[in-house]
Amino acid sequence: MSYLRRIIALAAFAFTLAPPVGWSGPANATPDEVGGPSEPGTAPPPSTYWRTDGQAAQSAECRAVLAEVRERLRNQATTTFMAVRGDQIVFSEGPIARPSLVRSVRKSLLAILYGQPVADGRVDLDATLAELGIDDLGGLLPLERQARVRDLLAARSGVYHPAANPGDDAAGAPPRGSQAPGQYFLYNNWDFNVAGDIYEQRTQRNLYDAFAQEIASPLGLEDFVRERHRRTGRLSRSTHLAYPFYLSARDMARIGELMMAEGQWQGRRIVPAGWTQLITRPVTPSAEMHPPSAVRRRMSYGLLWWIPELPDDSPLAGSYLAWGYFGQWILVIPKSGMVVVHKYDTDAREDEAHPATVPVQNFLEQARMIAQAPCK
Repeated sequence: MSYLRRIIALAAFAFTLAPPVGWSGPANATPDEVGGPSEPGTAPPPSTYWRTDGQAAQSAECRAVLAEVRERLRNQATTTFMAVRGDQIVFSEGPIARPSLVRSVRKSLLAILYGQPVADGRVDLDATLAELGIDDLGGLLPLERQARVRDLLAARSGVYHPAANPGDDAAGAPPRGSQAPGQYFLYNNWDFNVAGDIYEQRTQRNLYDAFAQEIASPLGLEDFVRERHRRTGRLSRSTHLAYPFYLSARDMARIGELMMAEGQWQGRRIVPAGWTQLITRPVTPSAEMHPPSAVRRRMSYGLLWWIPELPDDSPLAGSYLAWGYFGQWILVIPKSGMVVVHKYDTDAREDEAHPATVPVQNFLEQARMIAQAPCK
């Protein structure tokens, strides 16, 4: 399909698409904003995987640490917190079975999906936007069209075209055409949305269908509803839409366990060997990030995954996390064999005023307390 025909088709889709039953649209939605959630109406069944029988045998010292963490959670913007080791729930607070929007955690899920088509040659990480026929409203500059797939996944494309959705650092972007691809880190939703389109283009599959079949089904995710998911965004800004995900804390934890096991699940390889290590390997240290606020996060960036910068003797050394706006996190801690999940459910948009949320360093401190505690 030509670029012009694609714009026409997307515009027609935006005009004719009706909101799903039970959803009145996001706050301050504009007429050109496409998509949104539909609300499932049934209560989730009890888990068939997660166990809590080990909690009764925890030591007094472990219980004291968990009590302190619980008290901290009750005084901050937390909806759900869950710490697991294997199939054992070490600690939980809040509705662990309730799906909600996980915001930029979606990008780390896409990174997992990329593993198979990269391994079998359908996706070439060094293919350029020009070679793939990628363009956008108003046209990309010749320099921008030289960005590679790997540059998109590392947030180093050098393309500063407006994205279809907010929630990034684009306000601090340099002028278009001023940075060569691969040379400058800026957390930009345009990169991540285009990466979703390239996945669909090269695999000829809807990425939600792929996630349902390749991740949700083999992992046995208990609360993922494929029908709830659709691409969203403002077509007046970009033809490349976002791909929001709605996950429960217990399903997020299971994804963390998959990453912990380097892509294997109950004896079956779900993600190609070596891929989870590649996407969680630092590409950009915080000192090389832009704008200055990104430096202060003290986080390196791999391929759509964040890596905390910590000393080797930290209980969280070697950990990595998926990070979504308003405090959505999946933290994988190989050192202790633990996965820690945090969620804060809100209907606020990323570009609106909103209540104070939990700083990532506070979350990491709470995760450290649990990882370091003598809990089984």
